[in-house]
Amino acid sequence: MQLFLKLFGPWLQFYYFCFDRIVVNGYQRFFFNESGVVYFFRDVCGVAKITKEVVKKRTDDYNQWVASYCSNHQVPLEWAEKGARKEDVVRPTLQQRKAKAHFGLYYCMMSQEQGPSFRIFEPKYASADKNYSILKAQRSLYRHYYFYIYDEIIGAMLMRVGSYFPFQVTAYLNGHEFIARELTRKGVAFTQCDNAIQSVEDVDALNAAINAFSPTLIEDRIDYWSFHLGPKFSSKERKACGGLHRFWSIQQIEYCLNFIFKANRPIRRLFERACELSLYLLCADRIGQIFAQPVRRRVKGKLQNVLERMKGGMHVFRAYWKHSFLKAYEKGRTFLRLEVVCNNLKDFGLKKELCEMPAVATCFKAILDRFAGTKAEHLNVHGHFDLIAKIAVPRQKGKTKIAGIKLENQRMMRLMEVLLRRAGGGFGSWKTKELRAAILDTFGLKPSAYTLNQIRYDLRKLKAHGMIERTAKTYSYRLTEQGQRTALLLTLFARRVYGPICASVIQHRPDPQYAPKSRFEKAYQKVDNSVDELIEALAA
Repeated sequence: MQLFLKLFGPWLQFYYFCFDRIVVNGYQRFFFNESGVVYFFRDVCGVAKITKEVVKKRTDDYNQWVASYCSNHQVPLEWAEKGARKEDVVRPTLQQRKAKAHFGLYYCMMSQEQGPSFRIFEPKYASADKNYSILKAQRSLYRHYYFYIYDEIIGAMLMRVGSYFPFQVTAYLNGHEFIARELTRKGVAFTQCDNAIQSVEDVDALNAAINAFSPTLIEDRIDYWSFHLGPKFSSKERKACGGLHRFWSIQQIEYCLNFIFKANRPIRRLFERACELSLYLLCADRIGQIFAQPVRRRVKGKLQNVLERMKGGMHVFRAYWKHSFLKAYEKGRTFLRLEVVCNNLKDFGLKKELCEMPAVATCFKAILDRFAGTKAEHLNVHGHFDLIAKIAVPRQKGKTKIAGIKLENQRMMRLMEVLLRRAGGGFGSWKTKELRAAILDTFGLKPSAYTLNQIRYDLRKLKAHGMIERTAKTYSYRLTEQGQRTALLLTLFARRVYGPICASVIQHRPDPQYAPKSRFEKAYQKVDNSVDELIEALAA
């Protein structure tokens, strides 16, 4: 982490750690095993014989209640379409709710999915008790409800409820949604873009909001919504079954480190190069060091690196270890996220209770510190910037379109070379007539070969691309600091790299046996040999 800040600190606006996506399963301890279900129906509900119809009646009652509730509160209730992402369907409605600050349930979708249930069947041999039947836990296909909620405290969240006994509940939360709600309540201006805080008025207020995301608050809100939207039990039934409180267990948790870069930094190109390096530099031992876990010959789960190209050209790098993985990706050219995703906290010696979240944050923060140091080394590379393509693009100045600067334009190359060599770079300024006379004298041109109107046109192009500036209160021109670098790169590339290589490949190749003792000629010979090898490889 310290290495990352040392190398890229001047590029950063700010950075922060926080929880991202959290998936929590809710279990009713009383219905963990078959004996609790038998006690509930026989002793509490007074049902002599437990049959499929008895259990199904509970499901039918809950389905009717959900339909009535959605109808009374004007909440859309529909089946999820196959192949369509549920989040894309509900997103317009959520955006309207956020704009109006209208809290509560705003969408409900249904889906046939596998879930825990109980199989009820008659015994193979007759029993003395005619009401005796066998219950066995299993997984089966039945209806699940997806309740999309915009909570006043936690923000946007999702709750999935099974419609069959034991009515398992799964809550999907997001730390960034809570941070957004907390900053809004405190009146702190911020910008949120695609599950990330990209700008904030007060960084201290952001850190305070992150620390306020506590296990007690999470449990309080999901208890409220599971009681409000979950299956209904009478007061008598709850009292007889110990209250029917749910025990919440973490199924998946994500903890992330977010770097917000300044807008003018080329983080995307550097990240793409870093992904290429990470694919072969992050070996099994290195992954084990980042996770602070020993790597043995046999590992339960995955141990590999994956680079995935998402929609819109975004790259996501993943490094898997057992049931967890590290994830790195960038968005919007200014946002870099490093993330730990864990599907089994036991791999780190941690428990799955919500109260373990502070311990999870401490453990994962240390992992991200080590991952950030590794990423800093991989990001500390030469990026890719196509200068030739950029300056070749025409510029718009008012209603006038000014042509770009192309490498094959001999007039422009001569002009930049003289500005660098005879005008003293950015320290000397030249009037138009003096600059034209210097070009004619340097390259031995006739006055008709480079007229005054032509040099004015070329200077206008350089000025439009920010390469030259006019000296104050004069009609003299000089190269800007950026223009000096650009002109130097272009002229060196044309005269020292591009020109000699093309000459040896296309026109005449010098005999290496009688080549002069010059390191430049030796370098050109290496390039010639590399070009030959490349052509042979492509031909094969």
